[in-house]
Amino acid sequence: MNELSAEEIIKSVRDLPSLSALVMELLSSFEQQNVSIGNLAEKIAHDQSLTAKALRIANSSFYGLSRRVTTIQQAITVLGFDSVRTLISAAAITEVFSASTHQAFDFQIFWKHAIGTALCAKRLAHALNLNQDFAFISALLHDIGKLVLVTRFPEEYSEVIAYRVAHDCYMLEAERAVLGTDHTVVGRALAEHWKFPLIMQKTIANHHAPTVQDLADIPGVVHLADAIVHGLGLNQQEQALVPVLNEQIWDRMIIAPEALRRVFYETESEFEETCQILAF
Repeated sequence: MNELSAEEIIKSVRDLPSLSALVMELLSSFEQQNVSIGNLAEKIAHDQSLTAKALRIANSSFYGLSRRVTTIQQAITVLGFDSVRTLISAAAITEVFSASTHQAFDFQIFWKHAIGTALCAKRLAHALNLNQDFAFISALLHDIGKLVLVTRFPEEYSEVIAYRVAHDCYMLEAERAVLGTDHTVVGRALAEHWKFPLIMQKTIANHHAPTVQDLADIPGVVHLADAIVHGLGLNQQEQALVPVLNEQIWDRMIIAPEALRRVFYETESEFEETCQILAF
């Protein structure tokens, strides 16, 4: 066993590149009621990298716009500020890990699962009248602790993967057996360090074991979406086990069967194209 101490985890998180001040401002704006859209749009427009990402996504066939979008202001007008803010924030955060490699960890499969979960969570949030953008970005980043572990402790994580295969268990169990911690703990530490909104911190920390209070909120949505996407096979991991659902989830989330079938259909139908668009 190569158990990681709390000090090692905190150091690994702090050693990661910091998010830009603009991305931090965009994240904090999720929890603000009176956001100056014009001011944030102007700041985004002065950041060439973020602007390029936003325009590439806005002009993709996924949105089917009749004319090409050339400015951030146009993108916000067409897609809405919440969508643009969510996509830009997600792209900036995931870029921190974009160049990472590992002999036993498939980053492409990781991101495909993340995107599928994000799509499903957004659809579930819509059905439950919850914030769809919070659901999308929280779900996209729900397993971000795995990226910290696999990039900062690659040898140790190879042992985790080997343990999971040998014991045919959940990755969470393998992480705890080998490292003495798991990706939810590490993910929460990163979310706190990067000052994610509180609901995102709770989702990352609790998506495998939501509290009773979480079940009717975004953490519960992501908990359910994670299981659905595994069940639909969108993660393309043949040996992956479907996460155990909290027994109270259906009692707290009142979703009509036809609405749930629509969530399944829309998640599957949008998956491949969204993976191409969000190839961060």
